[in-house]
Order: sequence, then C-alpha cells, then structure tokens
Amino acid sequence: MYDRDATLQAIRERRRFPVVIIGAGINGAGLFRDLALQGVDCLLIDRGDFGGGTSAAPSRLIHGGLKYLETGEFDLVAESARERNRLLRNAPHYVKPLPSVVPVHSRFGGTLGAALHFLRLSTRGFERGGLVLRLGLALYDWLGRHDRVMPRYRYLGREQALQTLPDLREDIVGLGCYYDARVTYAERLTLELVLDGLATNPRCAALNYAAAVDRDTSALIVEDGETGERLAVEPEIAVNAGGPWIDHVNGALRSRTRYVGGSKGSHLVLDHPELRRELDGRMVYFGASDGRICLAYPFFDHVLVGSTDIPVDDPDAVICDDTEIDYMLAEVGKLFPTLRIAQEQVVYHYVGVRPLPAVDADDPGKVPRSHSVQVDEPKDDRAFPVLSLIGGKWTTFRNFAEEVADDVLQRLRHQRQCPTHNEPIGGGRDYPTDPTATDALAEQISRRTELPTEDTKRLLERYGTRAEAVAKAIQADGAQRLTTQPTYFRGEIQFLCQAEAVCRLTDILLRRTALALTGNADPATVAEIADIAAEHCHWTETRRHHEIEAATLSVNVTPDSSRRGTCVISGH
Repeated sequence: MYDRDATLQAIRERRRFPVVIIGAGINGAGLFRDLALQGVDCLLIDRGDFGGGTSAAPSRLIHGGLKYLETGEFDLVAESARERNRLLRNAPHYVKPLPSVVPVHSRFGGTLGAALHFLRLSTRGFERGGLVLRLGLALYDWLGRHDRVMPRYRYLGREQALQTLPDLREDIVGLGCYYDARVTYAERLTLELVLDGLATNPRCAALNYAAAVDRDTSALIVEDGETGERLAVEPEIAVNAGGPWIDHVNGALRSRTRYVGGSKGSHLVLDHPELRRELDGRMVYFGASDGRICLAYPFFDHVLVGSTDIPVDDPDAVICDDTEIDYMLAEVGKLFPTLRIAQEQVVYHYVGVRPLPAVDADDPGKVPRSHSVQVDEPKDDRAFPVLSLIGGKWTTFRNFAEEVADDVLQRLRHQRQCPTHNEPIGGGRDYPTDPTATDALAEQISRRTELPTEDTKRLLERYGTRAEAVAKAIQADGAQRLTTQPTYFRGEIQFLCQAEAVCRLTDILLRRTALALTGNADPATVAEIADIAAEHCHWTETRRHHEIEAATLSVNVTPDSSRRGTCVISGH
C-alpha cells in the first residue's frame, strides 16, 4: 500500500538522493523504473498527479508513426515500431493490436507531393494515392520487422473497400490495411511504471503533488502541494522530465532556457453507435481536406477522434476550442457522408501539449518528433547537473529512458544490472495473451473471490494480473456495487485510494479509472465516489465539497449536460 506520510518522512530523513526526477509523465516514470531496476535510489516528483500531464492526452496509439515516413524519419519509425512490438509483449493488459485502414481516393495521386514533402521542399498537404500508400506500407512493414507480432499490410480494391466500410464516401478507389496498436489505460500504464519502481527498489520514493520551486547551491527545494511544507533535497543529478513545462521547471531552478516549443493536440470522444459499428474494431487513418492526418477508432463503448496540431506558447492556457471540435467532426463527416456527425454526440474532449523541440518553424509538422537530452552541467552556484528530456513519443518511452539511464549510470559510475527490453509492466506480468487462458484466469479469480466471472473479466481488463488483489479488496468489503456505476465496486475505489497514491478526487475520475474519459462522471457518480474517497483519504467535509467542485470543473459536468465533459491536461 502507498503511504504518503511515510514517503514524506523518508524524504525528510534521507535528504540526499543520487537522482531526482522532476516530472512523472511517461518519460519521467519510465526513467524512474529503469533506474530503480539498476539499484539506483531515485526520488520522483510531480506538481500534479502521476501521469496527469501531457502523457494523459495522447491519441492513445502505440504506433510506429506511419506519417513520419513522409519526412524521412526512418530511424524514428524503426525505433517506434520496435518499441510498439515490445509493448505488446510487456504490457498486454493495456496495449492491444489495432487493425488500421487508410482510405485511398486516387491511384497515382500525391507522387510529386510525397517527393517534395520527403525532401522537405514543401509542407503543404498532399493527396496520398494508392501507389504512394503501397510503397509506404511496404516500407513500414520492413522497418517494423524486428520482434514482429502482427500481420503484414494488405491492399484492397474499391469493391472490397466498400464491403469493409460501406459508409465511406463513394470516390474511394482502395483501402490500405495494416496493424498498429492502442493503449486502453494510458494513465494507469504510467502509474504502473512508478509502482514497479517502488516495488523493485524500496529505497526509491515517489511523490505526486510536489513541485520543485527553487534551489540553492546543493539542494532542490520541493514544496508539498498537500501541506505546503518545503523540503530540501540534495541530488547528485537532477533530471527535468517536465514535458512542455521543461523551461518553466528550469526557470524555477534559476536557469533560463528555451528548449521546448509546444504544439497542442485535441481529441474528441463520441457516443456514436453507428460509426462504432462501421469501424468494427478498426482505426481509420485518413488525410483531412487540408492535408493533415486525422484518425477515428473504437474506444471503450465510444469512438475516439483526433487530432489537431497547433503551435502554442503557454501549456497552461490551452483549451480544446469550438473551432477544433467543428474541424474534427467535419472531417469525419466528409469521410462518412451517410452518417450524421454532430456536436451533441461528443461526450468528452481533451487537449494536451506535445513537448516538441524549440525550432523556428510555423508548421508543427516540420518539427522532428525524435527525442534528445539537453545537459546543463554544474556551475559555481549549482553543484549538480540538470538533464532536460526533450521531445519523444509515448511509444518510445522505454528506449528514451534506457538512453538517459545509461548516461546517468555512467555519471554515477554505476553498472547497468538488467536490461528493460523484455521487462513486464505492472499488471502485464504473467498476463495471458490467449483469450482462452484469459477467460480461465478470470474464472480462477471468480472462484477464489466469489465474484461473478463477468466482473473478474472486467477487472482483468482494468488492472491486468493485479486484478486479483483488487477482487480481494472488493470481497472484503462485501462486494458492494456503486449505485451510480454498477460495474464498479466500493471496495475497488477503496483499493485505489489506499494503494495508488490518490490525493484528489480527479485522480480517481480521470486517471485511476476511465469514468471521466468515457463520459460517465455525472454529478451523482462524482458525489458517490467522493464519499468513499473522503473516508479513506481522511478528508473533512469542507475538503470533500472542495474536491467535488474541483472535479466538476475539471470534467465540465453539470446536471443539464452530464454527458459532456472536457479536460485540459496540465502538470509537471
């Protein structure tokens, strides 16, 4: 179980850590786990929740990056495809194969445009014809050949394309079919990296809602957001994994930098049964009318649609505005003209900021998506180096963490003890990938806990092989279901509060569960979960009311619009 008070006391008593990582998004959490596996004592902090910043706002794809072939980023695509294949093995409870299709509207169009784009002589959108797509998919398959676990691409003609997706616009001439992957619970995967690190090395510590607010010559000043207490922590190495807030963090550490230039991406979650049936488990990956790439695929019981790519200066000021919503809905509507696509079908939308390298480019599409590290070595008034982690993709976090960890280990004169290529993550350990074996495990948990098999199957989907621990907590509480959300249990919410570092009500609604993301955080649900959290987090009645107000604001829920939600992703 996670004990925040004990964690704070350990930090007070210890004071010195070889490595302090600022930012508990996917890159910071991945590095924390890697270093913990090597026996390095680390402190991980974040001003928000674990995985609560940009890492909670992706397209939720684990993919090679088909579109990066257009700009010649072959190394990035090869790395991403390799890491995608590894995540399918190491986190099979959350990372699933995603059959994907690319509609084609001409046979030979886009050949010149693709060449100019590849040579970076043009950033204008271009039509991707059948010839260009076939070449791209063949290259994509070849770059993803290492550790391959999914089928190769196929190309369908017009007749087969319309049989596959009958509501596509009539000028379709073909359909490129390939495989990528998706992550069901991105926020939980990030959290599991943190929990794995803590379990591997008990001398490590992780604290959410704790910000690096200042420094002196030898220490970082860390402020606990729950109590306001300030702690001095002395690192040998500080790592800034603040994502789009990297320059803000460096500013708090008395260094002026311009390492990051952000680009916001917005996504919609639609309640659209007809579109979901049309997609039939597939992602459609298509060029919008302005040349940008859009996507839509089934997400829980809804459809996820994305995304935009708009330069921004202040990551704390971004919103998903009506223009973006209208744009994404219109592009899906153009692709499926016989389906009605409307704003009232949006049950949730979210926006995050991609932490791209700071370059002088008006078009975010011109900015490289590879990762790098900027190092500020020690100086007269700072005894420790600061390593800032720039860019990167969700898919490649493990490899990025490994590269940074190797640099850190060299600086600490510490040998790597184990690789992470095949290291399972959280509930992915011993998770059966065969459906029959998964059903058998669900039945075993059902017999041991007396919960219905349909419930243990859901718990496996939510928590992987950690499901049995959750099921036992549910059983100990008498298997009482939530009144507002009967597929969840009171004991389940209690377990999250006790074992998963819950500090705020939004931690449960937005990140430990998918309730908000799927449009299910209605006022009654928020209130019922607040009652459970208040008991186990020891909130006063005043604090409970404050948490409800903050959660309602975060997911934009009102009694008259309980199915609409929005979330601005922020934190570092």
